[in-house]
Amino acid sequence: MEVLTSDPALDAATACPAPKGRPREFCVDAALTAALGVFWAKGYEGATMADLTQAMGITKPSIYAAFGNKEALFHKALDLYEAEKLAYTREALDQPTARTVAEHLMRGAIAAQANDCGPGGCLRVITSSACGAEGESIKADVMKRRASSQAALVARFHQAQRDGDLPAHLEPEALTAYLYAILQGMAVQAGSGATRADLERVVDTSLAMWPTR
Repeated sequence: MEVLTSDPALDAATACPAPKGRPREFCVDAALTAALGVFWAKGYEGATMADLTQAMGITKPSIYAAFGNKEALFHKALDLYEAEKLAYTREALDQPTARTVAEHLMRGAIAAQANDCGPGGCLRVITSSACGAEGESIKADVMKRRASSQAALVARFHQAQRDGDLPAHLEPEALTAYLYAILQGMAVQAGSGATRADLERVVDTSLAMWPTR
């Protein structure tokens, strides 16, 4: 998965510095967190400006002034989502074996997607599968981010082969696609109401079939 690092633009957008001139009447990071909740629950196209202004507690002109249009706001919310909710992906690539990489990703996904602190499912999966004509640029950005994540995982599995940790006949690209199919399926199930126990059984079964030397 993609190694997510600190984004200076995100840091600037989510900070609450002492403003120059007329003081803002809201905290930017709190408003962005609220916007993330709306996009996560409803997707990009399903989230209306009325939904966003109500959740963020600010007016439409304030949203435009602080974040830009709806599309720009979504990109900032997605940055925040990856930085906070996908932190486990940074840790996964550092696990000692290919199997523990996969397990860390799958169990991290469960913790992020099947919890009582936010909507179920994965924002990136929800967005890429539900976007129509209005959200084509959004979908393209999500797919670009996913491709970067997949490339990092492919590289990690190539390293595992060089280390003798994976059978030489396996294709790291195919193994990555297999793992992503599981992760995306789990995200869809979590968004449809699957319990943590349901998803844990998926992980346990997947690990039982993990290729060994």
